[in-house]
Amino acid sequence: MDSPIVNVGLRLSQVAQRMPQAMAVAEPAGRKADGSRRYRTVNFEQLEQDSNSIAAGLARMGVTRGTRLVLLVRPSVDFISLVFALFKAGVVTVLIDPGMGRKNLIRCLEESEPEGFVAISPVQAIRTVLRRRFPKSRYHVTVGRRWFWGGATLAQLRRTPTDDWTAARTSAHEPAAIIFTTGSTGPPKGVLYRHGNFDQQVDEIRDRYGIQPGEIDLPGFPLFGLFNAVMGVSTVIPDMDATKPAQVNPQHIIEHVRDWNVTQSFGSPALWNTAFIASSMMSNCQRYGECCRPAAGAAACAARIRRLMNPTAKFTRPTERPSRCPWPRSNRARCWKKRQLAAPRSAGTCVGRRFSQIEWRVIRISDEPLATIDQTESLLRGEIGELIVRPVVTSQYVTRVEANPLHKIQDGDTFWHRIGDVGYLDEQDRFWFCGRKAHRLLTADGPMYTIPCEAIFNQHNQIYRSALVGVGPAGSQRPVIVAEPWPNAAESVSDQQTLITELRELAQQYDHTRAITDFLLHPSLPVDIRHNAKIFREKLAVWAAEKLLHHVDGSA
Repeated sequence: MDSPIVNVGLRLSQVAQRMPQAMAVAEPAGRKADGSRRYRTVNFEQLEQDSNSIAAGLARMGVTRGTRLVLLVRPSVDFISLVFALFKAGVVTVLIDPGMGRKNLIRCLEESEPEGFVAISPVQAIRTVLRRRFPKSRYHVTVGRRWFWGGATLAQLRRTPTDDWTAARTSAHEPAAIIFTTGSTGPPKGVLYRHGNFDQQVDEIRDRYGIQPGEIDLPGFPLFGLFNAVMGVSTVIPDMDATKPAQVNPQHIIEHVRDWNVTQSFGSPALWNTAFIASSMMSNCQRYGECCRPAAGAAACAARIRRLMNPTAKFTRPTERPSRCPWPRSNRARCWKKRQLAAPRSAGTCVGRRFSQIEWRVIRISDEPLATIDQTESLLRGEIGELIVRPVVTSQYVTRVEANPLHKIQDGDTFWHRIGDVGYLDEQDRFWFCGRKAHRLLTADGPMYTIPCEAIFNQHNQIYRSALVGVGPAGSQRPVIVAEPWPNAAESVSDQQTLITELRELAQQYDHTRAITDFLLHPSLPVDIRHNAKIFREKLAVWAAEKLLHHVDGSA
């Protein structure tokens, strides 16, 4: 018996039949004479037809089901249309965030062993220069002007007739994409996504957040908006560099929100911090009596965002580090009092409840491979351990494959995925995040976890964010807090010494931070490029060790 056809690209076809004339994608296209935005738009019928023509063009080039192609195109109508074309063609799409830096990018490209590139002109030029590193690459499509490297252009593919073309009849278990991790806790790894993964994720996300056809989404990260089209949701591509969310122009975001009456958006705390708090429009925040809570990275004043967005907009907090407080410096003490009331103390960050089809457990932490579920020990409610989940999870890494035994646990015909997060489940079956497993400290007195400890120091009115790192060998690590003050705070040596004294006194007020006696100030903690939120604690640990070795008095 043949397996049922599962291809998320074909779900676009269903949406195009139901609502053909509804706007599918809008992207900025300059300005009108009066200064207002001009947009390029396509409806669902046009997106469907365009992606079909591109897929047919790929087939005419010789691209077959299972061919592995890299897609490196800027967020745009072209990007979304190409993604669906590749799905429909049965291609395994390699997606890599260019924000990870050129060195990591090229290494990831090489490890993915691509059979071709669908990319903008500068990428094709680099690929040509480095062609020996991609010996299998032979299918090349240039988005934009083609120079000396040959191959087809996107414009040519778009002219391909679709009369004798049919979409790939893929099944749930067939590979659909390879997407690379950020590498925030190790080298970036290529994660294999199957068509069944994507198909089920669409249903889970839609049902969990009650997403309805006709909504308008402003994706702060390109991949967040890919499934909008198959849910009948319109995508407004923001005018921003997706690799540098912290450098977004806040006025651009506000323009998009107002131009399209946006109902939903998802972005990193760095984006919302800049877009709403740094905006001059945030000056009215104070009169609403609101302040961002530090518990879960709420990166902007909720009252002000709701005022800017559609009244039906929904707000869900991410789990990244909290943003800067929106209050002016003169009112920051007042804000600190609010933060103290809301501070998570030793509880960690409440991520929330699981999706309906997800199973999860908290097991005793191990740094070793766990081949079968029999080798794990489930913990009681309230006990900190590592989180494992099933079944809507990816099955394997296809690069850095040595990581597979450390992340997959066999359980009969299924398997559990080890998330790499540590925390606990409460009596309401909510997960409380206490940090990454790789970031926990192993001291002589037992383990210490980053999020509960850092929350204590983040409540100080002069501290923007902090990081707990360990110095020394595992089992006898020395806990160190590296703190980043607010801009223009603690500028003099005297002020820095006073601040460190206050942090030491703060540490003594809580059992789980009392062992921390070393404090260092840092001008700007290193963070990941993709979200500008995940702190590179591994780098800070090396930096802290060097500072303590030279008997620094606590200033960077």
